[in-house]
Parts: sequence; structure tokens; C-alpha cells
Amino acid sequence: PRIVFMGTPDFAVASLDAIHQAGHNIVGVVTVPDRQTGRGLKITYSPVKEYALAHNLPLLQPEKLRAPEFLEALQALQADLFVVVAFRMLPREVWSMPQLGTFNLHASLLPQYRGAAPINWAVINGEKETGVTTFLLNERIDEGQILLQERTPILPSDTAETIHDKLASLGTQLVLRTIQGLADGSLKGTPQTLTNADGTPIELKPAPKIFKPDCAIPWHLSGTQIVNFIRGLSPYPAAVMQMTDSKGELRSIKVFDASFQPDEKSTDNAFFTDGKTFLKVRITDGFILINSLQINGKKKNSIEEFLRGYNVTDWELTK
Repeated sequence: PRIVFMGTPDFAVASLDAIHQAGHNIVGVVTVPDRQTGRGLKITYSPVKEYALAHNLPLLQPEKLRAPEFLEALQALQADLFVVVAFRMLPREVWSMPQLGTFNLHASLLPQYRGAAPINWAVINGEKETGVTTFLLNERIDEGQILLQERTPILPSDTAETIHDKLASLGTQLVLRTIQGLADGSLKGTPQTLTNADGTPIELKPAPKIFKPDCAIPWHLSGTQIVNFIRGLSPYPAAVMQMTDSKGELRSIKVFDASFQPDEKSTDNAFFTDGKTFLKVRITDGFILINSLQINGKKKNSIEEFLRGYNVTDWELTK
């Protein structure tokens, strides 16, 4: 089939590369417009655009998906199938265009974790398993008919980064199988199951976009929940702890890796350090040991490197 691929970040590049390497007929690639970033307002391309340019694939970068000139250009490609991975919500005028339909690769086992940050929330919530789903697009976000799914465990050592990489790789094969199934007519969509075997509604867990205020470490939770929170935001956007230094300046510190040390006697919040090898925060059921962090404006450090550069014995944890 003639394929148009739509995507933006690195997660999407893995699938685009798989489609290209498999020899499929990619007649167009759609991604976001270029952006100006940093103090120098440098023009940056999306990873998908960089791949498309490197492999001489036709490229469209619409500002508005309903713009007549974009719809005309898209129609002119005469695509049989649209493949969407980590892109924007498409209007009906777009997703209804190809005869074989438009399918999306989502980084969760739908119907669970519909939304913009499924990888982060699955780890934050302590899930033992996640996966990828291909589904046909409709008017509602992540609610279309399911085509295929593939599962993978979430290990205690996993972070949002490692799960991202696992699912990007897993998703490539699922995308290729979905293309083949839709092209030869062997694959049909099935409605998302919203009830348990006994007929009771499934408790759906959402995956909304995560904003900066959402990243503050919730010290009131249990140690296991706090560690999951840190894992689920590592390395981006990163869990944040606030400390006030000896000069009274508030320091925002990103925490990338931490571990839980149970202690039934733990009752209040404070932090402890030997100034050399450890920094731990007292929580309701023990201690959180901070292993890797980054103070605002500086590079990422191990806790030993951090303590060599900062005397934090008289700092205060700010909740």
C-alpha cells in the first residue's frame, strides 16, 4: 500500500525506520513545523523530519491540520493507509481519508492509560506489565477499535526511559504486522473492552500530560510509591525535590534514581547525610536514599559527586 507516516519524536522514528527498511512504499511523512529553541532561538527539526530528510522521503509540516492547502497536498499523495506514531490528534478530514484507514501505535495496553504520557504513568502506578497497541483512529482520543497488542513486563529496575526504549522496539514489529494485516484484509478492528468477565466496569487508569508542577516528589506517600514516582519520571521530565541552602536560597533538584529503605520507626520528614556517600530523606515508612540527581543549572551527578561539590549538612528539605 501507499503509506503516509505521521509522527514527531524519537519514539516515532523507530517505527518509521522499520517501515522504510521493510521496503514499504512511503509516499509522504507528516511532522510538526520547525521550532526556535534556546536563547539563540536556533531552528530545530523534529527527529522524524531529520529521518525523512536523511532518507529523501517527501515531507509535509502543516501548522494547521484542517488547512485547505495541507488537505489538498495530503490528498494528492493518494495514500491507501496512514500510520500515526506519537503525533497530534487528527481531525476527521484527515484520518478518514485513506481507504484502508488510519491506525495509531499507542504505548500502553488499551483501554488502559489513554492519554499523552502512558509510559510515565504505568511506571508511576507500579504496574508489572505494559505494552503497545495499534488501533484505528476515530473522533475520540485513544478509543478506536483495537487491531493488535503486544505485552512486556515492567521490571523493578525499569524507568520511563528503559520502558520507552522497549516499547519503541516492540512497536516496530507491531506496526509492520498491522500494515500487512490491513493490506491483505486479514486484520479487523475490535471494540475496546470496558467491562470485566463478570460484567462490571473496568477501572480505567488515565495517562494525562505531565506538567512541571506535577513533578514535585510526594513525600507523604509510601516509600515504594515514591520510588515508583521517581522511576516513572526518569530521566524526563524528572522528579523534583526542593531544598533551601545555608544562604536561604531555594534549590530545585532533579532526582533520577532513588531506593527505599524500610524502617517502621520512621515518623517524620527530615533528611540525613554523612556529607560523603549518602543523602536520605525520612518518610512515613522508612527512608528514601537519593542515588542520582541534578541541581538546577548543573550537570547530572551521582550522590557522591554531588556531596563532594556541596556541603548540605545545614540545608533544609522544603515540602
